[in-house]
Amino acid sequence: MPNANEDNPRALSHAQSRAVSELLRVSPVADDLARRFQEAGFSLALVGGSVRDALLGRLGNDLDFTTDARPEDVLKIVRPWADAVWEVGIAFGTVGCQKDARVNGAEQRFQIEVTTYRSEAYDRTSRKPEVSYGDSIEEDLVRRDFTVNAMAVALPEKEFIDPHGGLDDLSERVLRTPGTPEESFSDDPLRMMRAARFAAQLDFDVAPDVVAAMTAMAERIDIVSAERIRDELNKLILSAHPRKGLALLVDTGLAARVLPELPALRLERDEHHRHKDVYDHTLIVLEQAMDLETDGPDLTLRLAALLHDIGKPRTRRFEEDGRVSFHHHEVVGAKMTKKRMTALKYSNELVKDVSRLVELHLRFHGYGTGEWTDSAVRRYVRDAGPLLERLHKLTRSDCTTRNKRKANALSRAYDGLEERIARLKEQEELDAIRPDLDGNEIMEVLGVGPGPVIGKAYKFLLELRLENGPMERDAAIAALKEWWAAES
Repeated sequence: MPNANEDNPRALSHAQSRAVSELLRVSPVADDLARRFQEAGFSLALVGGSVRDALLGRLGNDLDFTTDARPEDVLKIVRPWADAVWEVGIAFGTVGCQKDARVNGAEQRFQIEVTTYRSEAYDRTSRKPEVSYGDSIEEDLVRRDFTVNAMAVALPEKEFIDPHGGLDDLSERVLRTPGTPEESFSDDPLRMMRAARFAAQLDFDVAPDVVAAMTAMAERIDIVSAERIRDELNKLILSAHPRKGLALLVDTGLAARVLPELPALRLERDEHHRHKDVYDHTLIVLEQAMDLETDGPDLTLRLAALLHDIGKPRTRRFEEDGRVSFHHHEVVGAKMTKKRMTALKYSNELVKDVSRLVELHLRFHGYGTGEWTDSAVRRYVRDAGPLLERLHKLTRSDCTTRNKRKANALSRAYDGLEERIARLKEQEELDAIRPDLDGNEIMEVLGVGPGPVIGKAYKFLLELRLENGPMERDAAIAALKEWWAAES
């Protein structure tokens, strides 16, 4: 792989050695595919994020290629070779496929995308890019979003192609655009979101001229579909450094257009944390929630952490004693969360879960020094349902006070609550609290058929169960009959 720049041979040769190692690992698949394109009279190159990640020593099994072959020709080449082929992106020149191969003695699965050389641009009103195919890899690379994604490795000869200095920028950990940022963002405004996302994923800085263009052109993001914005936002939030990307969105004015509830927090003061505003508190809560993740990045938890206090601006009140209050901000915030996530086209299930966590995030603070009854603990668990573990993490993350004594007291109190929940679970299958009689048994005892009264009776027995714990069947029947007599 020839060196593209001799000015920094030590850094670049180190990057090269990592890239060679990564490329050798995937060579059995990449070279095999490249030879098939070559035999058909076409070129093939590893491109974009795959080359960047190879140079960073983190290339996975998702491989991106570019070619001069048109999509119909790509299909003819990959169909006999791949284990599965899909055409979801073919309108944009992309053919996807899956290839299972034995590499270094182990079976591995590769997800591959092959995209025809192309250029794409938005007009002033369209939400979809207009795609036109190109004839050279140089033409293809200049239309890429950032220089670190505008490098390629021609296969099978492994010739390194870097016309825009991406290797230098990778070494300097900076995001620049191949052309002017204004041209790049005018062609595809979503690239402004991608700048924030890559800053968060790679922990890179964004070049000042790119930041300036993002700020000046923020309103251009309005023509991009909610689905594309949501997908970029998800990748940013699930990254290793989401604060970096979110801060860039806020500072450039992009957040005001795609997630306005976040910059709105910047102007508010939290009555519990007067040394910081709610915006800073929110980012700390997000990072503390990340520290509590046990099975990888959790989008539900991270979204809840990011949105948990968005009701505060609308509920701020200045009290007579000089304090600032935000009464019922969790209820208002849950409604705002539902509205924003729905606008961003999130799934109904995710909207429901995140909104519920926002609504419940203050519930623990009524626990105080542990005076909750067992029935209150049961209700806490019942209301959280399958979100209980996430609620534990969100509640613990929400403590950002610098007062160590207060922080330790809150932590001990929550430890105590979790211990009580564990003890009650051992006693009575707390996760699946049900009345002691089911609907059929209620109808049999009352001598009535299906109808609204059965729902009322069920709710009565559920409250009784929450208040008293498990009841013997005879006691439950007696309580039901007594309720029914009072209702009749």
